[in-house]
Amino acid sequence: MSEAGVRDPGLQPERTRLAWRRTTLSGTVAAVLAGRTALHGGPSSARIAVCAVCCVLWVCFLAVAHRRIRTLATTGDDGPPALAARHATAAALCAVALAVCGALLVL
Repeated sequence: MSEAGVRDPGLQPERTRLAWRRTTLSGTVAAVLAGRTALHGGPSSARIAVCAVCCVLWVCFLAVAHRRIRTLATTGDDGPPALAARHATAAALCAVALAVCGALLVL
């Protein structure tokens, strides 16, 4: 029987870690497709600039996600600490900005 106040996270940290990995994989695919789109039909300086911004955003998101994956992998019995607000904001802003850059490449 567990004591009151002791948290048993179960498999939640592992599921969350796998979700971060899937998200980074989809971001990687988006960055590769952005590069392909920028070079398709002859590269222009505007397309190359937007593609470069997409790649920088992808690297920033990857850094945040990798930090969270490491944190989730090294948690103790009481579960992982909450995601810091600045990291959550950075991940969300990178994802939204990457979507905007992708839309600019398509248009």
